[in-house]
Amino acid sequence: MVDATSLLLPIKTEQTITINPYPEIKSFGSTEDDKSLNTMNGANDDHQGRDSNHSEGLLDPPNAVPRIHSEDVKRRMRTLTTLAAIGGFLFGYDTGVISGAMPPIARALDLTNVQQEVVVSSTVLSAFATSLFGGTMNKKYGRKYTILIASMVFTIGALLMGAAWDYGSLVLGRIIIGGGIGLASLTTPIYIAEVAAPAMRGTLVTINGLLICFGQFSAGMVDGILDEIAPDSGWRIMLGLAAVPSFVMFLGFQHMPESPRWLVMEGRNEEARSVLLSIRESDLEAHEEYQEIVEVCSFMEGPSGHIITESNTDRSDHMDSLNVSFQGSDGEVDVNADEFEMNPSTNIATESPSLYNESFPNNDIGRSQSLVRSSSTVSNLSFLDHVKEMIAHPPTRRALRLGCGIMVLQQLSGINTVMYYAASIYQMSGFDEKSAIWLSGFTALAQVTGVVISLYLIERKGRRPLVLSSLIFVTLSLVGLGLCFYFGRITSGEITNPGFDENNSCSSINALVWNGITTYCYDCTSIAGCGFCDGVCTSGDENGPFDYECSNDSEWQYARCEDNKFGYLSVFFMIAYLLAFGVAMGPLPWTINSEIYPLEHRSLAVSFSTATNWIGNFVVSATFLTISSASVLTRYGAFWLYGSVALLGLGWLFVALPETKGKSLEEIEDLFRKPGDVLQSTNLTKEQKEAMARFTVTAGGH
Repeated sequence: MVDATSLLLPIKTEQTITINPYPEIKSFGSTEDDKSLNTMNGANDDHQGRDSNHSEGLLDPPNAVPRIHSEDVKRRMRTLTTLAAIGGFLFGYDTGVISGAMPPIARALDLTNVQQEVVVSSTVLSAFATSLFGGTMNKKYGRKYTILIASMVFTIGALLMGAAWDYGSLVLGRIIIGGGIGLASLTTPIYIAEVAAPAMRGTLVTINGLLICFGQFSAGMVDGILDEIAPDSGWRIMLGLAAVPSFVMFLGFQHMPESPRWLVMEGRNEEARSVLLSIRESDLEAHEEYQEIVEVCSFMEGPSGHIITESNTDRSDHMDSLNVSFQGSDGEVDVNADEFEMNPSTNIATESPSLYNESFPNNDIGRSQSLVRSSSTVSNLSFLDHVKEMIAHPPTRRALRLGCGIMVLQQLSGINTVMYYAASIYQMSGFDEKSAIWLSGFTALAQVTGVVISLYLIERKGRRPLVLSSLIFVTLSLVGLGLCFYFGRITSGEITNPGFDENNSCSSINALVWNGITTYCYDCTSIAGCGFCDGVCTSGDENGPFDYECSNDSEWQYARCEDNKFGYLSVFFMIAYLLAFGVAMGPLPWTINSEIYPLEHRSLAVSFSTATNWIGNFVVSATFLTISSASVLTRYGAFWLYGSVALLGLGWLFVALPETKGKSLEEIEDLFRKPGDVLQSTNLTKEQKEAMARFTVTAGGH
């Protein structure tokens, strides 16, 4: 085996090393090249004792005539995507249903603000925890099995919530259902991305986002109807109904195929080939994608610890015949690999993966990225070792930074504040409970409309322009929503003699961003246990003041001010916000995260980004009622905070977000590669790195 360091010759002039590790393969795509590749892969599989014919062509390209079955494939893909996206529907339904169910739940179980935040955030925290180990479950047991587990867990949690008899049992049901949501939200985008053709992938993964929004809208409608029919007990049906789609998902996925990419990683190549034949429009298309998947896995190690497609002996044979040319100022010098000092104990792929990666990027087999993604036996690594392996790989680390960052941005720009507390926000704007519940349902339709627009534009305009445009309008909408609350405050009716009164606990509060003196009706009704009438802020409850009698000309206003001239304008900005969010920032972070990671790290990386999403969700949902209170940031201050985060995120993504439209999952990895990666992650000495820096390593041979 060639020692990686033996390639570093002390050449003084700046030169280009051109290396062809497989000189018999000249250019991918010709009949001769495919046969060469098939022969090589077939031999390697015989050596490993698994699916010895897996690298033989599905056809003998290019002589065979493709079998076109477009309509059958589209029908299968629609069925498969719809069933997988039920996980998104469940996510959306739970998000939306708790918004409308919270007011009657709070009345029935006599919940405080803190307990309401716990009911909402317990699901989020549970989803975070399960998304962390969900990546390991995906990697070990497969995408299909994980989705089946998620649907069962969700069904159990929904039934328990519907039967909840007190605060504790309700929280337990929310925790269980959070486990199902965490697994489903992690796995369904991966599954859809891995089975979809590149031209359809963005649209199909976005359908998962559409189902999230449709679930939120459906929950709003269910909330409104049941609040009319059974205002005191309807919340049980609202929560328990989630068991129906989750059970449908469980039954339907019994008959769905496993991801072909996961099957190849597990060495089940014949199954992977059969799956691709059933979901691609032609045998030729299935063949090409199958070969691409096998190439990507060709140096990865399988579950038994052996290389999947190439034996060490075969690789050594290739290295023995390695042709190296140095292109410098003195012309081209051909050097045979035998002239280099060899170290048979060194495996370049395992000892210096990034060097191997940069030195042999395999352009001759149709790709600029390397076949080597990981030097270790990924399937046999412990969780912590796999994390270290993933973070040590510079392209994956960059992709993970983008993926986790865009998930944080999605949450901290306030979406789940709006979805979890939509009815409460409308009540803050001056609407009564029934109106607020119906409005929260109908405004969720705006996000559905936004995602439908996204489905049309995503493969036409791309991910990047949609995300940036979405963030611009999200920022403007949040600023407008904050202005509605601000102007609603200063026009809500003035206190006659504002000022601190030690005999009146409603005259002032300790406030973080304003003086705390109750100057308007808005300030008064924002304080728990205080109400407004006749220009006076005094203590009381929903039935009236305790120590004051309102005149006949003045109505007692408690918890909200009736005459809010900007209430309907807040509805407009809520709709604008949800529409803009639905176009990109709702579905596309999930789409982008399902695309940008290398295959061997995809499950773990997506579990990290999903966990990041849930952490952001938890922070927002557990703090909104607190930070929007009059004593902290106020309602308008909270929305301006979210708008500031969206604006900062816009600037960051303008610099950091690449376009992935129309690229295969394997091609997208190249977007996160940089020439210096080899110098960051190898075990070379300082002198060797300095020598390597004088060369540009490319593939192609002569």
